[in-house]
Amino acid sequence: MNVNLTKEELDFQSEVRQFLEEKYPVDIREKRNTGIPLSRDDTIRWQKTLYEQGWAAVNWPVEHGGTGWTPVQKYIFDKELGAVNAPEFVPFGMSMVGPIIYTFGNDDQKQRFLPDIVASNVWWCQGYSEPGSGSDLASLKMKADRQGDHYIVNGTKTWTTLAHYADWIFCLVRSSSDVARKQEGISFLLIDMTTPGVSVKPIVTIDGGHDVNEVHFENVEVPLENLIGEEGKGWTYGKLLLQHERTGMATVSRSEYRLNQLRERSSKSLHGATPLINDNNFARKIAAVEVELKALEYTELRTLAAVKVGKAPGPESSILKIKGTEVQQQLDKLLLEAAGYYGLPYIPGQYQPDFPESEWIGDGSETKSSLIYFNNRKATIYGGSNEIQKNIIAKHVLGL
Repeated sequence: MNVNLTKEELDFQSEVRQFLEEKYPVDIREKRNTGIPLSRDDTIRWQKTLYEQGWAAVNWPVEHGGTGWTPVQKYIFDKELGAVNAPEFVPFGMSMVGPIIYTFGNDDQKQRFLPDIVASNVWWCQGYSEPGSGSDLASLKMKADRQGDHYIVNGTKTWTTLAHYADWIFCLVRSSSDVARKQEGISFLLIDMTTPGVSVKPIVTIDGGHDVNEVHFENVEVPLENLIGEEGKGWTYGKLLLQHERTGMATVSRSEYRLNQLRERSSKSLHGATPLINDNNFARKIAAVEVELKALEYTELRTLAAVKVGKAPGPESSILKIKGTEVQQQLDKLLLEAAGYYGLPYIPGQYQPDFPESEWIGDGSETKSSLIYFNNRKATIYGGSNEIQKNIIAKHVLGL
């Protein structure tokens, strides 16, 4: 995409590049480029680096610590971070619960929670899905019974990403069952993860990693002051949060970085063989992904322009979620195809989740291609499955 930048915008681009050259930690850069997962401390250290620069809450209002950047500046910033494969902000605080608190929370809640979210002093996780409620989220059953000045919370949330790191969790809970529609009677609660009765059980995924969890709540006391907005209005707030989440799933700059990785990998000759990029069929696949990615980039820019004039992300964000995750999975597939035999982390027929890296077949990021491929099959499911997103577009965008 060709974007004609003004002198001021070019100066800003240079400032971002210089910052990344000087302040992007070498150890974090090396981990990212070799596919080594970042620790909790790594993530917080990088987010605090951005915060100290005043570049943390990119999309927040200035009065709550936002940057006040134009859509073009946000576009430039995201492109430059993507170009060096810098870590994205963990979204649960900054991109999800933060906007809900400054939009629907009271003054005390804003003062209590927002500064720590911006400064990465508190790690949040999201409590939406339950063992029996995924894409049909309105069927959730985790109960919050009001007793005096507390809610008593009982139930389970699942697929809770990074809950084992989290200090707080925001949850949609069933505060009333005597309702005409299942979307009613749902409330939005903030819960301290150290509260007695909260326990976290790890879920180990097929790649052997521990990113997601089950979080159990047994007679957990939650103060009434941790209720966001009105009781029973949580479905309204939750939908807005999901729109923010889905907007962030486009990850255009990250996919561009991976596309460049794919070109580089497929352009190399292995053991004197013809580089894979010379295969017309494979080159066609790369071109097809690039076309999809460029179209997605235009759509993301239109969304940024709408935000500039005060329009919150709407159902159109479902388009970004669908295409963004589909492009990610297409790249996963092609990177695995390019890795070939070296993408196998385990000897065929001897799968072991804890197979030591010293015994992997290949080395570097190639050996992680299959693990990333399998793990990222979830991308079209989380945040509301892509099938559900198509229904939302049909109903709320196309009016069908």
